[in-house]
Amino acid sequence: MGKQLFGTDGIRGVAGEYPLDPPTAYAFGVALGKDAASHQPRPEILIGADTRESGAWIAEMVAAGLASQGARVHYAGVITTPGVAYLTRTGTFVAGVMISASHNPYHDNGLKVFGHNGFKLPDSEEHLIEQEIFHQAGQVTAPTPHPLSIEDELAGQYLDYLTGISTLHLEGLKVAIDCGNGASYRLAPELFRRLGADVVAICCAPDGRNINLQCGALHLERLQTAVVEHGAAFGAAFDGDADRAIFVSATGKIVNGDGVLLAAGRALKAAGRLPADTVVTTVMANLGLEKALEAAGIRMVRTPVGDKYVLEEMVRLGASLGGEQSGHVIFRDYSTTGDGMLTALRLFEIAQAAGVGLDELVADLQIYPQLLVNVRVREKKGLLELPAVAHEIRLAEDAFAGTGRVLVRFSGTEPLARVMVEGQDMAQVQAFSGSIADAIRRAAGE
Repeated sequence: MGKQLFGTDGIRGVAGEYPLDPPTAYAFGVALGKDAASHQPRPEILIGADTRESGAWIAEMVAAGLASQGARVHYAGVITTPGVAYLTRTGTFVAGVMISASHNPYHDNGLKVFGHNGFKLPDSEEHLIEQEIFHQAGQVTAPTPHPLSIEDELAGQYLDYLTGISTLHLEGLKVAIDCGNGASYRLAPELFRRLGADVVAICCAPDGRNINLQCGALHLERLQTAVVEHGAAFGAAFDGDADRAIFVSATGKIVNGDGVLLAAGRALKAAGRLPADTVVTTVMANLGLEKALEAAGIRMVRTPVGDKYVLEEMVRLGASLGGEQSGHVIFRDYSTTGDGMLTALRLFEIAQAAGVGLDELVADLQIYPQLLVNVRVREKKGLLELPAVAHEIRLAEDAFAGTGRVLVRFSGTEPLARVMVEGQDMAQVQAFSGSIADAIRRAAGE
């Protein structure tokens, strides 16, 4: 049976509305508490959040449900998603909960759960938690919040870890960072200052509503301007929960997850630390990345979109490097999830060791024109079975004749159909993406 609440990245929705209303958040805590108690008596659970105004009350509702099952709750306050994953696997916690909707606007929020191993819960365990949430429905209509006190040392432990594994020496260099008014707003500037950098920090003043607002990993214009104006050697932009990062070179050029995977893949292969010479990425990875990796003797394996699926395939293959074009990059030797701050450390280390900037590091990556169009749909089923949609896709694939790609899929977190078209000619890419998207709008749009 498929899951109804958990998507590819936990439970997500509008804060205050089902399934992120107070009773359901409480029921989630009850369900997780029962699941954790089956692993350990009086389990300890970690909770962290990004900077959304709804994070605090959702944390208190989840904590109330956990406490009702005898769990001991520890609250890290504002911290990144990979910070929660790290602390969960290295501490005494049976599970960790991150309250975040990643790159979404402030009015959205979400619940991500990590097991003690630092991995997101398997589908089977998420399904059991869902069933308990449904069982709890209606039993408590006005739950009492559980007061929480922030344990500041938790975020400090994570920052100490990142500092300790870095070989960067940034004395005399400027680094520009855009924290998206999100979870990294204190941690990222401190990290790079510890490593000697002169930090130009922007979008580090969260007010509960400005997270991801024309800033961060999805909106790079401010960072590009800051890098060039301040003469920064590197620029990094994080999303709301900092599990991903996109980079800007000294000249203002954008380096996304594909560029990071190429640079890191080649560096790890040269160091003998790329098992089976394999990099795992998703169906969204650019054809140019596949060709550049192939030229370096590296095999690229594709998975469905979602860092959860990338990680599952990495574990299956024993791979040490994987990630997404969107900036989720997983270095399995150091982390169990995408980590934007860790990715920044690794990328800057590779450039510094090579004695080059980011421009030179990925200069040979030829990016094929790629266009992604989102179409809001009534329901997420039967899309490829619609004759008009299937017809437009066939026309595009026949025209490309192997020199391009068409990918049509549903978003894992929103009621959207995503149309991705990639090819050598941008005009052709635009024409086909538009015709396919229009067919979807006519047949299944809202």
